Amino acid sequence: MAGRLIYLIGPSGSGKDSLLDAAREPMAARGCRIVRRVITRSAEAKGEAAQAVSVERFDQMQAQGAFALSWSANGLHYGIPDEIDQWLAGGHDVLVNGSRGHLPQAQARYPDLLVVLLSVDQAVLRQRLLARGRESAQEIEARLARNAQFADELLAAPATKAPSVILLDNSGELAQTVSRLLQRIDREHACA
Repeated sequence: MAGRLIYLIGPSGSGKDSLLDAAREPMAARGCRIVRRVITRSAEAKGEAAQAVSVERFDQMQAQGAFALSWSANGLHYGIPDEIDQWLAGGHDVLVNGSRGHLPQAQARYPDLLVVLLSVDQAVLRQRLLARGRESAQEIEARLARNAQFADELLAAPATKAPSVILLDNSGELAQTVSRLLQRIDREHACA
């Protein structure tokens, strides 16, 4: 039996990297692999533990077919290594840090993917984004509005077009979010 792609998405500041780090061990105990993305940014940049490469190297890797999925966002290039196809074929579930904008392409390639939409209370997210200091207050408000619209559209999509979606709130303690993620994934497997 083939594994399932678990496609984690959510707004900047929602805690995707923290969730991946905290869930790594319990997900591995369930036979799930968590993918390390390839990103065109400095290895010293804060955020997820990704493989940092130059744009030139990324382009070479892409031309060689090294990515199962790839996209560009916010001036960076992101790639999911093609080894996930071997893991999926071997019966392993695979958790990736995906892109909301690339969801249609991911769903086209992996029609039974499971989307985990990480959400955060707007007030909490606003505070997290303000604390990072990367954007102006106006840019943050625009980001919050886009985030709300995306979530509404995804959850309102007809079942024939929408993938399976787990809505996961990360406004509170991270340990609780990890626990809810594991429970929901276990429930999805029981229903499959």
